[in-house]
Amino acid sequence: MSTTTREPADTRSMGIVHSALRRDLRRARVVIGSPPYPEDARRRAIADHITWMMGFLHMHHTGEDKGLWPLVRSRNPDAAALLDDMEADHLRIAPAVDALIEATSAYRRDPQARDTLLDALERLSEVLLPHLEREELEAMPVVAAAISTAEFLDVEHEFFVKPKGFAELGREGHWVVDGLGDEDRELIYGVVPAVPRFILIHGFARAYRRRAELMWGHGPASRIGPVTVDAKNPS
Repeated sequence: MSTTTREPADTRSMGIVHSALRRDLRRARVVIGSPPYPEDARRRAIADHITWMMGFLHMHHTGEDKGLWPLVRSRNPDAAALLDDMEADHLRIAPAVDALIEATSAYRRDPQARDTLLDALERLSEVLLPHLEREELEAMPVVAAAISTAEFLDVEHEFFVKPKGFAELGREGHWVVDGLGDEDRELIYGVVPAVPRFILIHGFARAYRRRAELMWGHGPASRIGPVTVDAKNPS
């Protein structure tokens, strides 16, 4: 196992992104599965959001497979088995993502497809959530020991920021920081350079709030915050 005397890389943003995925998958199950069931505009907004999240998840996993894991492998060959497991998880998750996208499309057209969508959300959660947890508790410490914070940020920029347009980053940024405390919010915004960061923070907030209110309303779903992993008591 490789060793280093430097400070471990700051990989907290990975857990923050995961917490946003867990949060909105939970919100979606609450709203879709609880009466009064979403009517047309709300149903379509939730369906579009789930589809968008699955696109985000696909790009997230692709960035790890093409950028992060190869870098860590090159620095710490002893991590190969763990990284192989992470990549294998991605392959197992992909069919559940595809099934959810298909179920979401059906629900967008027909509210009677609600139960099929709820089943697809459950199947995705069964394979995705344990993967996210293991990635945070097992893989991120290995990543942190193998590379520097600057290298981790370079991977984030190259694979998670650079390929996306400005409007997409604005939507994504407010989605990720929804419900975060000040420290975590600043950590996420810090990935973006200062001038576009100002526009992202102040230029897209109102649109995100309108969309979130349409989807989650003011009931139980709106009160679900980031869903974090407890390292002392993992699920």
